[in-house]
Amino acid sequence: MASVLNAGNLLRGIFRSSCAEISLRRCAYLSSTSRRRGSSDSSSSKLSKRLKEDAEVVIIGGGVLGTSIAYHLAKQGMKDVVLLEKSELTAGSTWHAAGLTTYFNPGINVKHLHYYSIQLYSKLEEETGQNVGFHTPGSLRLCTTPERMDEAKYQMQRQGWHKAPQWLVTPDEIAKMHPLLKMDDVLGGLFNPDDGHIDPYSLTQALAIGARNYGASLYLPAPVTGLNHRTDGSWDVHTEHGTIKAKQVVNAAGFWGREVGRMAGHELPMVAIHHQYIVTSTIPEVVALEHEVPVIRDLEGSYYCRQERKGLLFGPYENADLMKLQDEWWDGVTPGFGKELFESDLDRISDNVAMAMERIPVLADANIASVVSGPISYSPDVSAVIGPAFDLPNMWLAIGTGYGIIHAGGIGKYIADWMIDGEPPYDLTELDQGRYGNWTSKEYVMAKTRESYGLNNQIGHPKLERPAGRPVRKNGIFERLAERGAEMGFHVGWEQPNWFALSGDDGGYKPSFRRTNWFEPVGREYELVLNKVGVIDLTPFGKFEVKGKDATKFMDIMVANVLPKVGCTNISHMLSPRGRVYAELTVSTVSPEHYFLLTGSSSEFHDLRWLKDHASKGNFDVTIENVTDDISVLGIAGPYSRSVLSKLTPTDMSNSQFKFLTFKDIELAGLPVRAMRISYSGELGWELYHKNEHTAELYEALLRAGEEFGIGDFGTYAMTALRIEKGFRAWGQEMNMDTTPLEAGLDYFIKFEKGVDFIGRQSLLQHKENGIKKKLCMLTVDTTDVDPEGNETIWFGGKVVGNTTSGAYSYRLKESIAMAYLPLELTELGSRVEVELLGAKCPATVVKEPLFDTEPVRTRRQLKAAKLIKGKAAL
Repeated sequence: MASVLNAGNLLRGIFRSSCAEISLRRCAYLSSTSRRRGSSDSSSSKLSKRLKEDAEVVIIGGGVLGTSIAYHLAKQGMKDVVLLEKSELTAGSTWHAAGLTTYFNPGINVKHLHYYSIQLYSKLEEETGQNVGFHTPGSLRLCTTPERMDEAKYQMQRQGWHKAPQWLVTPDEIAKMHPLLKMDDVLGGLFNPDDGHIDPYSLTQALAIGARNYGASLYLPAPVTGLNHRTDGSWDVHTEHGTIKAKQVVNAAGFWGREVGRMAGHELPMVAIHHQYIVTSTIPEVVALEHEVPVIRDLEGSYYCRQERKGLLFGPYENADLMKLQDEWWDGVTPGFGKELFESDLDRISDNVAMAMERIPVLADANIASVVSGPISYSPDVSAVIGPAFDLPNMWLAIGTGYGIIHAGGIGKYIADWMIDGEPPYDLTELDQGRYGNWTSKEYVMAKTRESYGLNNQIGHPKLERPAGRPVRKNGIFERLAERGAEMGFHVGWEQPNWFALSGDDGGYKPSFRRTNWFEPVGREYELVLNKVGVIDLTPFGKFEVKGKDATKFMDIMVANVLPKVGCTNISHMLSPRGRVYAELTVSTVSPEHYFLLTGSSSEFHDLRWLKDHASKGNFDVTIENVTDDISVLGIAGPYSRSVLSKLTPTDMSNSQFKFLTFKDIELAGLPVRAMRISYSGELGWELYHKNEHTAELYEALLRAGEEFGIGDFGTYAMTALRIEKGFRAWGQEMNMDTTPLEAGLDYFIKFEKGVDFIGRQSLLQHKENGIKKKLCMLTVDTTDVDPEGNETIWFGGKVVGNTTSGAYSYRLKESIAMAYLPLELTELGSRVEVELLGAKCPATVVKEPLFDTEPVRTRRQLKAAKLIKGKAAL
């Protein structure tokens, strides 16, 4: 049954052929007794108690996620919490997981999930009496190239303002922590204390014990056979043992999640992949260790390795061309599949194994105890899908968690908080279902999941673009823009130009932590908008029509600003009940009881769900239609934008006749267009809304009309630099569920006295009375060839005091700029702080915002000055 991990044998195929003889279904239950079948929760044909007929919430799935959600809901006082498991607890992906736990996450708010999980797991045994096998030797991410060291520094600059400990370590420190490593090419690494691994079976049992202790009911075996949505918003959950009427349902069914979704009429973007890992028998050098070695992640080798009792466990992430998707399950999981495994295919991981033996030489003579090849549920971007389902009231999702063990504790708490409080406890839109839509086809899911898994340890550069599965959402000028040099970015399925590579430019995505090939072209586009006129594709905006006899009443409650007059537009914010910024909308009043709403591409479904949920719960007589895919948008901005448009329309485009923040339905180049005088650049400009089939004709007409004015294209990178200079906030960066509008400096848009008790008003009044402790401000940053982008740590006096939210290079100031949250005492003009960038603490200064006035402000000043001069002349 044992095989030798030997490089020579590996290359000759002996390792692979001998492993193929191993009966994985016999050996894969590993050496830990807690992973054996035959637990007290093993399947039987009868339930241990009669099924409830009514429940506040039914959770479908008895893996680590489902039990965590049940535990947290019950612990927080929710009554009638029911969990249904089709066979036995941990069946599915949980039981065979490697059990890794880490504080590290390259994202921002997902770090909160990791931190909470580790804190919870360290206390579960004391709370429940169940040993969870939690080992905390720490973890090391090894850096063996200069670019990896830059990545480690980049991750450090994004970590310092978070709770979890993390620091850079030297090769000498790594060698002391992990004496089994070959260190000749190691330049350093990232270390997270308290990281390690946990026994997934025991963890799940502890959560289940806790859930029962707090009053939840767990039923098994109780496979769900159907879901019906009732007219009152509740659900009928059908099982072999009867039907439960549930006010809310949670789909935490792992790789059965697609099937559960289909029962509710829901296609979910997820697929199971085959993840393989190897467990060795006893290794003498491991036995001789004085302490358990940290978990390592050899990033160039694309594998992890941890101590497993007296041996080692290591698991590779295969190349995208080699890894295996269980696409046979797209239309349904093999009946009866539970605590089973797939046959291994060690050919796929031979390169990773060779690199592991090179890094950890003791593996070369180690015997195999078991090889595991099990299904793990992945979404296309390998991030979980959690929160309320879109267009399915009272249905919640907790699926697609490729890293379910470390996410489980945090996700359980997050969903419980949201379900009980009626709003998310903090911003986590990167895991929202809204990042996918009806464009998420099977082909896209398969291609993107393969890419994401295969690039699991790819260097996480800023502005990272991955091409697989694209394009999926595009407007009528996608090919034309590509011809003109567009370097596309991916925005919730949409292709949108980031910047344009013209003749002589170095095109393509050139990853770097420093200024790279896009830097000079973006400066050219910036100057184009500032001095001439540019066109930008804004089609990815989310666009909604709100109509009906209650439309005004509904919108007045939903937003904190006053509603604009007919023909006018304003910026309005939807707040949460706690007074946080749930969304930012551009609101236009088309006619009485008819509103046209705009939001960012990343918040399209996020905002639409909030609107629809509140319309339904409040019984408002309104219709809310998503017209995003029906309407394209071109933006035009720059001092000659009025001149270009005037050549194409009989409408008077002058400032007196077409004021800022107004819109008109006009004819432009013979085409019907809704022209809105607004520009995120802060320069003179309009957004032009039109039918998709007219985009190409309209675009070409603008180029022809603007030729004499030097018209050109610009992308989102130039737009970002322009909007930060003007002090324009961006939802998801300067404001979100982590901030109040008072902290974000949005006071102008909050109308407490508008006569309507809008959502969040009372809480926000309380925030105002209590006073704020931090505030958004503008910084100039003294740096060289690296610019802030947002989420960098800010230091003062050797301590962390805040974080940036957005950043860019100001081509006008010739220096880096950023927006940032700082404590009030450091927001005075001239205050000096430090922004951490790639290991350096760069001096930064608080400056007055905006750095440059917007065009409407400049125009008003010019008109005022002209009137003053005229008045003096008359005297």
